[in-house]
Amino acid sequence: MLTDPMKSLIRAFSAGSVATVNTNGTPSVSPKATFVILDDQTLAYGNIRSPRTSANLRANPAVEVCFTDVVHRRALRITGTAEILRAADAGPDIHAAFATSWADYKSRMSSFVVIRITDVEEITSLAYDVGITEAELKATNLEKLNAL
Repeated sequence: MLTDPMKSLIRAFSAGSVATVNTNGTPSVSPKATFVILDDQTLAYGNIRSPRTSANLRANPAVEVCFTDVVHRRALRITGTAEILRAADAGPDIHAAFATSWADYKSRMSSFVVIRITDVEEITSLAYDVGITEAELKATNLEKLNAL
């Protein structure tokens, strides 16, 4: 389901905005910056400080994650079902993925949230529709970022 360009975007812009549903039915969005790609149909993030997101997922495992490439103005909206695994119960493949990518934070992860992907939507900026090129967007957005 995840193509190589999608994986590249996730790895380059690994802070995903995770959308869950509160128990009263309202939406809740929270950034998570410890994503790893486990395989073409599975993502995970390390739970460090996410009590509300975890509670929402225990009540309703439906989840969407949005990864945004702010330089090229592209995004991925990933829909799936989440499962919370206590760190002590997670398999060696999950531990290895986090040890490789997030070694400095791994000891702070009380659990891992594994997302089984059911749909992926690529989103691009309206700028592409009006003829602005990727190179022009990149130059403009890097200039903005470098001015910070």
